[in-house]
Amino acid sequence: MVLGTFADHDFCPRDTGCADVAGGLLWSLPLVATAVLLIWLRRPVASWVLRPLPELTATVELLGPQNLGQRMRLEQTDGEVRALADAVNRMLDRVAAGFEGQRRFAANASHELRTPLAVQRTLAEVAMVTGGGDDVQRLAAQLLVVNERNERLIEGLLVLAEADRGLPGSVPVRLDELVDSVLTQFDERLAEHELTLRREIAERIVSGEAVLLERLIANLVHNAIKYNRPGGRVEVVVGDEPALSVRNSGERVPAEAVGSLFQPFRRLTADRTNHRDGAGLGLSIVRSIATAHHGRVTAVPGEDGGLRVDVVLP
Repeated sequence: MVLGTFADHDFCPRDTGCADVAGGLLWSLPLVATAVLLIWLRRPVASWVLRPLPELTATVELLGPQNLGQRMRLEQTDGEVRALADAVNRMLDRVAAGFEGQRRFAANASHELRTPLAVQRTLAEVAMVTGGGDDVQRLAAQLLVVNERNERLIEGLLVLAEADRGLPGSVPVRLDELVDSVLTQFDERLAEHELTLRREIAERIVSGEAVLLERLIANLVHNAIKYNRPGGRVEVVVGDEPALSVRNSGERVPAEAVGSLFQPFRRLTADRTNHRDGAGLGLSIVRSIATAHHGRVTAVPGEDGGLRVDVVLP
């Protein structure tokens, strides 16, 4: 017996058009199967096509001022993803060139300004020693104050430029011993401001550069003293997490203003003509040094005024 189409059977008369419907169904079955197969394969195919993206994401996450030499490496990848990686690499080349140009300019300008500042200081000191009347003495004293501030600014810019370059190498450093040494240097200033110092220092070894870490500690302690109130307190804690915490009493700091304090030339008062408060580089240098050591710095307003700054170091 030979099987015919649906139209050959009694249940599908030829004049009803049922044969056309049945034929259409038979033709659509491969399309339906293909669609089902594509739906089932969509996740594996998408994962295969997008497999280089996690590597791209990981590389972008690692980028920063200290490692702008990092590049996307997708030698075995072609197509649009490879074109995207090449475009990102070219962009990083431009960013690195601009960043290095800025750093080199700051370093060169700072070095060039050191000599005239030293000459000015010498002339002012000579004028004060040789006399010349009260007016000359007052003028020389004011010039010395301005000169000292400018020298601190130049030194801060140099440290900032060096920290942004990254560490040429690192060695084990006793953070607790550095903190003890820095606090000893500030004994007289603490007494002058009638501040109570509370220290809680545990042994802690970090990998880094001792001179830069000492500058980080000194800047934090200096700020804690400078922006305090007479009879206030300074607390310095060295431990595991965070590695260093410096807290001080003082005027209340608005929470929304904390982030801006880490930007160069920013102070809480935002007054650029107020030379008494320094150049506004202290916390910027702290952040750059911490970043160069693959760490981070966070700050929060104190519960009763002042600021708490935590430094996390690996």
